[in-house]
Amino acid sequence: MQSNTSSEGGSNVFKSLFSVMVMVIAFIVAFLVFYLVFGAKSNFNIDDKGHMEPIAEGMGHWYATIYKGGMIVPIILGLLIIVIAFAIERALTIARATGSGNMDNFLKKVRVKLDANDLNGAIALCDAQKGSVGNVIKSGLVRYKQVMEDNTMDKDEKLVAIQKELEEATTLELPMLEKNLTIIATIASIATLMGLLGTVLGMIRAFSALAATGAPDASQLSTGISEALINTAFGIGTSALSIVLYNSFTSSIDSLTYRIDEAGFTISQNFAASYHKKNKENAAA
Repeated sequence: MQSNTSSEGGSNVFKSLFSVMVMVIAFIVAFLVFYLVFGAKSNFNIDDKGHMEPIAEGMGHWYATIYKGGMIVPIILGLLIIVIAFAIERALTIARATGSGNMDNFLKKVRVKLDANDLNGAIALCDAQKGSVGNVIKSGLVRYKQVMEDNTMDKDEKLVAIQKELEEATTLELPMLEKNLTIIATIASIATLMGLLGTVLGMIRAFSALAATGAPDASQLSTGISEALINTAFGIGTSALSIVLYNSFTSSIDSLTYRIDEAGFTISQNFAASYHKKNKENAAA
């Protein structure tokens, strides 16, 4: 038991370090893209005084405009990369948790095996399916098999033992499915606020530059506002993507949880029916 606890603790530390490393690398990549791609000199027209203006057309124009959005842009870009990275990681994890075969067909086959009182066959199906659902159902079936051979427990005790095994197995599997979703949910809120912060700072910068010239310049003001709104666009886009991904993943996890509960109910019902049938046969004998 102590060895298993140490192993799980080491695994949790590694996963936490992995999450931190992903976020650090995401921000490093974001700043490199911001300075080396968006801020490339080829995207700007530079006058004699060193003023940099976006080129007239092409992708370079948009890259330069994004670059002039200010230092908040790479932060939002970093958040976007984090969302994409963890979305890929969650998608792969949930796919593994679902297992190697069709979930509905797997559950139907398990029911057929249980109806035929073929516990070993049902366990073999779980081994072939793998994933979180397969692992949980297998734990319940193994416990089912054990209590059926135990003559020291009555029906209610056996049923409680099976249900407890299913609950414990589910409790161990669910945290793995929900890990890092909190980060995506947090970014969904932070990204919009960062976008608004970047816009406010950009507007302050634009009006300060306008005040420094001493004469209103509609063109300069509109350019400054356009650059400031880049932050809002990035922030809202990142937030929207985060919300969609978060809801999609939670929906998938809820679906898996429902399948686990459904399978657990089937196992409990089958046990009750088998126990009643066995007692009836013993009484008849």
